[in-house]
Amino acid sequence: QVQLVESGGGSVQAGESLRLSCSASGNTADRNCVAWFRQAPGKNRETVVVHNTFLDGGSIDSSVKGRFTMSLDKAKMMYYLQMNNLKPEDTAMYYCAAKADSCSWSFKDFTAWGQGTQVTVSP
Repeated sequence: QVQLVESGGGSVQAGESLRLSCSASGNTADRNCVAWFRQAPGKNRETVVVHNTFLDGGSIDSSVKGRFTMSLDKAKMMYYLQMNNLKPEDTAMYYCAAKADSCSWSFKDFTAWGQGTQVTVSP
């Protein structure tokens, strides 16, 4: 089974940057699609970005496009989310996730999850 562990969260001011990391283990086939989700208190879980590691392509949410970038290191089995020009509305718990086969925009389709890392952006 796939195991995921996030790190890199913290408290920053608006306009600053953070890079989140996700360490992965398990079969490559079970994490063909990797993704980042976020959830703020009282709000629904939101999809930030999904990426097909085999096809090396994916999709990113319009609210973070141009500011956030997902990357990966297959050799190290590491996934990253570079977050630039952070805004207060980006404040949330961020999760990395994975699933087998094709990617999905719905968090319900993902079978492996990390514990989450908190990102807090002050005005």
